[in-house]
Amino acid sequence: MLLELLDLLIGIAFGFFHKGKEDYVGILRNGAIIGIVVSLVFVLVMNVLAPGNLSVSFGYLGTIGVIIEILIFVVIFMAGTFIGDRIESAIRK
Repeated sequence: MLLELLDLLIGIAFGFFHKGKEDYVGILRNGAIIGIVVSLVFVLVMNVLAPGNLSVSFGYLGTIGVIIEILIFVVIFMAGTFIGDRIESAIRK
């Protein structure tokens, strides 16, 4: 659960500090690209460097489990990006 929370916080920071027009398609595209990179790092940390109870693990499912883990992290990051963007627009008003 620790890595999911960290992923959400990084997504919120990315959405908050991402300047520009409120273009949700661009935010979705950029959030997905950055989210894939961040999720690959977190899945590597979770499965190889520090196995244990850092996060939800589907490693017993093999390759499909790793893909599911990556997708979970990408969705959490993109949700954090939208939350950060909403916080930025609320503060600017």
